[in-house]
Amino acid sequence: MTRPRHPITHFFGLTLLFLSVISGPATAGQTTGQVKVKSITLGLVSATSQKEIEAHFQNFVRYVARKLGSGRDTEGKVVIVPTPLQMAKLLEEKKIDFYLESPYPTYLINKQGAAVLLLRRWKSGMAEYRGLIFGKKDSETNRLEQLRGKVIAFEDPGSTSGYFLPKVLLLKKGFMLSEKPRPDAKVGPKEIGYIFASTDVNVVNLVLSKRVVAGAFSDDDYGALDGSRKADITILAQTDLFPRHLVSVRKDLDPTVKNRLKEVLLSMHQDDEGRSIMQQTDNTTKFDLLPGGEEMVRRKLVETFRRR
Repeated sequence: MTRPRHPITHFFGLTLLFLSVISGPATAGQTTGQVKVKSITLGLVSATSQKEIEAHFQNFVRYVARKLGSGRDTEGKVVIVPTPLQMAKLLEEKKIDFYLESPYPTYLINKQGAAVLLLRRWKSGMAEYRGLIFGKKDSETNRLEQLRGKVIAFEDPGSTSGYFLPKVLLLKKGFMLSEKPRPDAKVGPKEIGYIFASTDVNVVNLVLSKRVVAGAFSDDDYGALDGSRKADITILAQTDLFPRHLVSVRKDLDPTVKNRLKEVLLSMHQDDEGRSIMQQTDNTTKFDLLPGGEEMVRRKLVETFRRR
């Protein structure tokens, strides 16, 4: 059997994690190692399972609020909105301080100019991941060229590893792609048709049942397959490695607050409570510095996703 994707973990292919100051922009204090922040709110983007997701992240935001401010004087809350565009608007209005997401949604938000990259998040214990394009092992499809005139399955429109990275790979190789309404839709001989299957589990089921000739998901999803399903899959192509998750901060956030926030997240794995809370939050291992620095990662996002 494949790994069922819990609503919480699935929504994170489209989830944004934000901290905002409810009463207005955070104000830096003069206390050593802490800043004066009245209220820190963790915001998430999801159109479904909002109550469940809110409860799931309560411990995380309370920990960050306590470490960021003066003990229990800083309140931590969770607010969920249905779309990334609404979160981007809150960034511009200075009601959001930072967020975390996978590479493509991060690119979409940060290109608006309201936020910059801060840290990398080791989500699911992984610092990096890649997208995989795969087919059924006993099928006649074993090369990307054989996908022309046929339909493949991507995960969802907001998935970095299950849509954008594989799509960019195909575009760079000169393939034409066209979205289709269903697996049996007519596809031109020179193009590759694609549908969205919503989850990695559905992508695998469509490929193994031969309703589509190929699918895309992350190497993390591949590693979670049981032995029989993994043995029934052949990898046709893999994308470059990308950071698993990225933390971004509001561009005009007070530098003292920004630096303290960075310290809190970087040190979270160094105490028992922090490690336990991160493990409960999608098996996060730690937060660390951006590989190569902010400018290098930002440039990689732009070069990969611009005009795609």
